[in-house]
Amino acid sequence: QAQVAESGGTLVQAGGSLKLSCAVSALNVGGYVVAWFRQAPGEEREFVACISWTGATTFYADSVEGRFTISRDNGKAMVTLQMNDLKPEDTAVYYCAADTLSGINWTTRSRRAGEYDYWGQGTQVTVSS
Repeated sequence: QAQVAESGGTLVQAGGSLKLSCAVSALNVGGYVVAWFRQAPGEEREFVACISWTGATTFYADSVEGRFTISRDNGKAMVTLQMNDLKPEDTAVYYCAADTLSGINWTTRSRRAGEYDYWGQGTQVTVSS
């Protein structure tokens, strides 16, 4: 089992930067794929980015590609999401999620919220125009 907890959300101006952190508590932190999702008011939860067990592989939603960077430090049990050039449409509650994603087709499954068993409470990011 694992627990995840996000932090770092705040109000930021458009064009600014922000770093979100996700603390992962587990016996083997490196045994989990970790992803960020976000949910804006009235919208469905959407995939933002994910990082593989060792950090060797990352995936991004098209809307954040080139602006956001996900990274992890298994020794510190931490996953971060560096967000640059923020836009008002990035405003949402950001959630960290973790799962072992064992089995086949993990690269496809990693973008689906339903594949993750462990979720944080979310952290609010508001980008003002």
